[in-house]
Amino acid sequence: MYPRNAKLRYYGVMSIRENVLAVQERIAVAAARAGRDAASVTLVAIAKTTDAAGAREAAAAGVRHIGENRLQEAQRKMKALADLAGNITWHMVGHLQTNKAKAVMERFAILHSVDSVRLGEFLDRCAPRRVPVFLEVNVAGEAAKQGFSPEALPAAMDQLRSCRNLDIRGLMTIAPLAGDPEAARLVFRRLHKLAYAEGLRELSMGMTNDFEAAIAEGATMVRIGRAIFNA
Repeated sequence: MYPRNAKLRYYGVMSIRENVLAVQERIAVAAARAGRDAASVTLVAIAKTTDAAGAREAAAAGVRHIGENRLQEAQRKMKALADLAGNITWHMVGHLQTNKAKAVMERFAILHSVDSVRLGEFLDRCAPRRVPVFLEVNVAGEAAKQGFSPEALPAAMDQLRSCRNLDIRGLMTIAPLAGDPEAARLVFRRLHKLAYAEGLRELSMGMTNDFEAAIAEGATMVRIGRAIFNA
């Protein structure tokens, strides 16, 4: 276990490389506790709070998946890291606007935040290729968050399965912020059940505050920003 002052050291002093190694270790421990192989969990480093140099340092430490939530910021980093193009998979994790959707699909390998049938059908019409996507589910019903309600998901899946250019990989959610990460487990558990009911195996869930709880409930992708980039 980490010492009582580990969080201060974790966010304030350690280098990005050290942070990546620490997060990877925590993923491995959480996976082992859940009886899972650590290789079944993909670390997506969310680089919205760092610059291209920070993203490059994370890549040098072994990160192969980088997430962004804004197209313009991502474009600058992609240009600066063009020499690493074959080693990095770019994920769009932010809210997608239809006026930027085509540009996003051209630049990102995976989209985590398809939050409506309308958006999914729009992506299908203008996709330059078959696009891997996650459907965002607002499991906790928070008014400030986007996403399908759990009750609306089955009907949405029926409609979106007919979209030839959408490769629906799984479901994504953001748990409510809570002082106790274990409080998020019910949200993650429900998302897992929703995915299972729809025959989906991939789960994008868990961030810095709660990724270990997400792994315990079946996360296959965890989106970690602050714990890596000292935000």
